Amino acid sequence: MTLLSKDAILAAADLVTEEVPVPEWGGSVLVRGLTGQQRDDFESSMLIQAGGQLGRDLRNTRAKLAAKCMVDGDGKRLFADSDVAALGEKSAAALMRVFDVASRLSGLTEEDVAGRERDFPGPAGSGSSTGSPNGSAAVSPAS
Repeated sequence: MTLLSKDAILAAADLVTEEVPVPEWGGSVLVRGLTGQQRDDFESSMLIQAGGQLGRDLRNTRAKLAAKCMVDGDGKRLFADSDVAALGEKSAAALMRVFDVASRLSGLTEEDVAGRERDFPGPAGSGSSTGSPNGSAAVSPAS
């Protein structure tokens, strides 16, 4: 196997894009995998400080990932982070379809989710290891 140089690594076109049919929206969208920095931002957005402890905040997880991964034909994001709440009001089935592809293209696996849940359990007093800080049932981002 060839050893890569810094220049070769930085020049590699390694972000995969896939067209995803979304019949609920009347067409299809382009979904691109996350960069390393975008993935870190996404994962950080699912954490919340509660009662002096770090816990999970899984509200709008699907919309957060979809917003980061849907792009136009030039590779520019269709949605800003400020659009996540509005996007979260769209069809759960449509968001799940986009989320599933975005997860796969970004290397987000069930093992990643298990690791986050192990590293950042729900806040103390939640009564459940699957409770979220806002009191609603937590859902795994890869479900």
